[in-house]
Amino acid sequence: MSASARHLGWLSVAFVLSCAAHAQSVPSAVPADSASAPGRVQAPVAAAPASAASAPEEIVNSDLDAPLFYQLLVGELELQNGQPGTAFQVLLDAARRSSDEELFRRVVGIALQGRAGDQALVAARAWRDSVPTSQEAHRTLVQLLALLNRPAEVAAPLRALLAMNTPEARGQLLASIPPLFQRSPEPKRVMEALEPLLRETAAKPETRFISLMVMARLAQTAGNAENALINVRAAAKDFPDRDEPLLLALELLPQRPEAEALITAELQAHPDKQALRLAYGRALARAQRPADAAREFRILTQESPDNPGPWLALGSLELDLQHADAAESALQRYMKLLNQQSSLQSRADPRAEPTEREARQQGLLLLAQTAEMRGDLKTAEARLSEIDAAPGNLDIAFRRASLLARQGKLDQARQLLQALPAEREQDQRAKVLAESQLLREHRQWQTAYDLLGQAIARNGEDTDLLYEQSMMAEKLGRMKEMEALLQKVIQLKPQHYHAYNALGYALADRNERLEEARDLISKALTFAPGEPFIVDSMGWVEFRLGRLGEAERLLRQAYGSRPDPEIAAHLGEVLWAGGQQDEARRIFADAAKRDPRNEALQNVMQRLQVRP
Repeated sequence: MSASARHLGWLSVAFVLSCAAHAQSVPSAVPADSASAPGRVQAPVAAAPASAASAPEEIVNSDLDAPLFYQLLVGELELQNGQPGTAFQVLLDAARRSSDEELFRRVVGIALQGRAGDQALVAARAWRDSVPTSQEAHRTLVQLLALLNRPAEVAAPLRALLAMNTPEARGQLLASIPPLFQRSPEPKRVMEALEPLLRETAAKPETRFISLMVMARLAQTAGNAENALINVRAAAKDFPDRDEPLLLALELLPQRPEAEALITAELQAHPDKQALRLAYGRALARAQRPADAAREFRILTQESPDNPGPWLALGSLELDLQHADAAESALQRYMKLLNQQSSLQSRADPRAEPTEREARQQGLLLLAQTAEMRGDLKTAEARLSEIDAAPGNLDIAFRRASLLARQGKLDQARQLLQALPAEREQDQRAKVLAESQLLREHRQWQTAYDLLGQAIARNGEDTDLLYEQSMMAEKLGRMKEMEALLQKVIQLKPQHYHAYNALGYALADRNERLEEARDLISKALTFAPGEPFIVDSMGWVEFRLGRLGEAERLLRQAYGSRPDPEIAAHLGEVLWAGGQQDEARRIFADAAKRDPRNEALQNVMQRLQVRP
């Protein structure tokens, strides 16, 4: 043993002594003449009896014999001397000999501290084998197998652990499975390994619900939305009073649009489920379906008129739908309720002030945008001036820049954005995207194209910058360049569904390579089923292919979810071609009221000689 091993630290000594105490006994007494014999441990000297009548305490032999004590001491000394591998082997042997759970726990901790996952697994298995009734041993083994991404070996210890527990505890154990494997690089393997066990537990009434939900969650993580929806439907059917299956169905909505039927049926049967309706409205907003989302939030504002949250969401959605008056009304109601609540909360808890300030800023920013939409630039600027935000806030700066540009001060607007601080690369990138958006809104396509090109030269192959430049290339009539840029985006980011959609739509709009266009848009829909602009693109390509009925169905679906002027232009043209000119005129007129400057709408109305 090295010289430094003689200096035993307090922590190591404490651990060794705790192991001795854990035996709940004392070593056997030894003769006085052999107290110093090697390999022997002398019992502590008992205190003198209080009186002659006091009976001597019974001496109980300890399981901690001299060799075991020596192993513990050597193991701790080796660990302190920077030899965790040797310490692990010595202490693991001691743990096996003693079957002491505290010692096994110590050995597993040593391995984990040294980032030796395989050694920790060896120790956990030895622990399980030595103390087969220990729940902690089985639980530690399951956790380590998950950590080491060995799902195929998890079922056996998990099954044993479940058998040791009550039905309530079994449910908690099953519920812990998805978080345990959430970082697994191979979620499909996790699903395949655990599904047989979960099918077993799903067959038992006490664990059926949680088993179905865990299978659904694991399938979702593995990218198998169809399997996930099957389990969600089973849980919703067997447990109609539980909302968890419906909330998970909302998460599946982007991949499986048919999941929406579960939600709508539940809300029709139980319209008072506000939490579910709120989650549904948010999911619709995320799916870029503002008209459908606004419908749900209107109901929420009617049911809870004193709750400011739904009013803010409704105002934002009405703004997205270009309903300036409705947005103004909802946002004003939000601000009034916010002021009332802020007064009460600030008196109760001064720490709430930062959150209140952020909520107020959000409302004022949307109100400023609403005033700008109506053309009331003075009111918009006044509302922006009320916002108490940190200098350099990009959202506020962009709105101010937009107001300047609408007053013919585009150069000044650009300077405002360019002057914003950008300490990080992502801040500089955000500034470039904001400036290019401003230029695009004012039809400065070449300038925007050049700006994006400079940013790409600095930042390399950034998919967002490349995508935006492709849109400017299209505006400039450089179709081959646009296609090359979009293909580059797809190559760099195969899941960039906007690129598939943009390329497919551009081909359809030029009436070229229509089958290829249809395939590209279909690919986009696999990533975002039901997204209105992509459905609109598919409707447009069907129109180009001469399938008027399917084109009308798709475009009505897209327009119903998002009554955007460009979608209105496509739907109106399809209706016009199908002999439904009166309805087409109504759609054109409604869209023109909301956005009379829309280029696509103007073009189709001029071509069809329809007056606004």
